[in-house]
Amino acid sequence: MNEIMDLSSVFKVLADPTRLAIFNLLMGGVHCNCEIAEKINVPMNLISHHLKVLSKAGLITSFRKENDARWIYYCADPIRISSLRQQLQDFLDKNRMFEREPICPNGKKLK
Repeated sequence: MNEIMDLSSVFKVLADPTRLAIFNLLMGGVHCNCEIAEKINVPMNLISHHLKVLSKAGLITSFRKENDARWIYYCADPIRISSLRQQLQDFLDKNRMFEREPICPNGKKLK
């Protein structure tokens, strides 16, 4: 059940079109706040909010460069993405599907 809750929380985070657009950018490499705002045409304060949500969900990471710590850079977390990909692959595995005869709660088989 933990896997279902984990997938559900990720789906909720990515259900927002702005967050999905940001995440899509970050899947393509490292970006700073101002680049993201420019590319998806969303104000910087809203970008920050969405980055926080994505970060809290563990989908992205952030870092500062040693030689210039003024800027924060964001990227998709490859370890989390790999784990999520495996969870989703397992969840959508067609081998989980099989023929079965449904049984009503009162114990009678349906025809």
